[in-house]
Amino acid sequence: MPWIYLLLAGFSEILWSTTMKLSNGFTKVGWASLTVIGLVASMFFLLQAVKYLPFSLAYPIWTGIGAVGSVVIGVILFHDKFPPITWFFIILLVVAIIGIKVTGGE
Repeated sequence: MPWIYLLLAGFSEILWSTTMKLSNGFTKVGWASLTVIGLVASMFFLLQAVKYLPFSLAYPIWTGIGAVGSVVIGVILFHDKFPPITWFFIILLVVAIIGIKVTGGE
C-alpha cells in the first residue's frame, strides 16, 4: 500500500503543477482551487507513504514522478518543445527513478 500512496502523491504532484499553469497566475479560480487540492493531496499521500517507506527513498521517487509527469503534460497539453539531448536526460531521470526503487531495499 505505501507504493500506491507514493504513486498517488506523484500523480497529485502532476495535477497541481498542471493546474497551476492553467490557473494563469491564480486568476482563474477553478484551476487555482484544483491546484490547492492537488497540493494538499500530494502532501497527504506522501505523508502516508513515508510512514512505511524511508524518506530518503520516497522523496526522490515522488519528485521524479512529478518532474517526468510534468514534462509529459507540458509536451502534450502546452506543446512544449525540447531538443533531443533534453529527452536523453529525461530518459535518464526515468531510469534513475526506477533504479532508486529497485535498489532501495523496500
